[in-house]
Amino acid sequence: MINGLVPSDTHTVLAAQRYGAGERQLLDVYLPLAQPARTAVLFFYGGSWSSGDRADYTFVGEALAAQGFVTLVADYGLSPVVRYPGFLEDCAEAARWAWAALPQWGADRLCLVGHSAGAYNAAMLALDSRWLARVGRSPEELAGWAGLAGPYDFLPIGLPAVQTAFGWPDTPIDSQPLYHAQRVGSDVPALLLAAREDDLVSPRRNTLALASALRAHGTPLNVEVFDRVGHATLVGAMARPLRHLAPVLPRLAEFIGRL
Repeated sequence: MINGLVPSDTHTVLAAQRYGAGERQLLDVYLPLAQPARTAVLFFYGGSWSSGDRADYTFVGEALAAQGFVTLVADYGLSPVVRYPGFLEDCAEAARWAWAALPQWGADRLCLVGHSAGAYNAAMLALDSRWLARVGRSPEELAGWAGLAGPYDFLPIGLPAVQTAFGWPDTPIDSQPLYHAQRVGSDVPALLLAAREDDLVSPRRNTLALASALRAHGTPLNVEVFDRVGHATLVGAMARPLRHLAPVLPRLAEFIGRL
């Protein structure tokens, strides 16, 4: 590594870029060696808003950078230190930083992508204007967003870790992406992917219900539910050894490329 720059045969990595003063407000930037696409990706990982580290998702940055997309993999504040809506505020700050930095790398449009709790974060930034407004931006400035196995409607909360993250039972109804999709909709193009046999986040209650609400408002939308993968292996299928399980990477690359 030289000055934070990590080389590869398809990309370089700018490690530990600070997007804010908080302890976990850091991200890694994966830069394609080839001419990058105009649309870049900001990725948020899952972990019930209480665990996770960007170092565990190098395979996401590497896979998307190899497809030609500048890709940022961001850490954000975790419960119990940070609780709703603090992690959304962190994600909005990461988006602000990304928008400002992208032109130096040849990109000028931003697509949010997330898995599980990270898909929730992406959905909320795209569907609830409060969070990007805090950093002087708006959802309409996003090129698009993609959610993998996202929890978009999870009240009442049963999991203890998630109860802590959202202050249950005093969790506001407008903390749910489905609430915003049903009432306001969105013009931001979306891609929703899920695993049919997901035993942690129900694809019917979450992905398919959100898709129905967005379609009712005319949102440009692609939805696919895969067999042969589960909640974790849905995003894991982006890693080279697991790509035979489901075409997650090509679906994402096609969606982002069209933006």
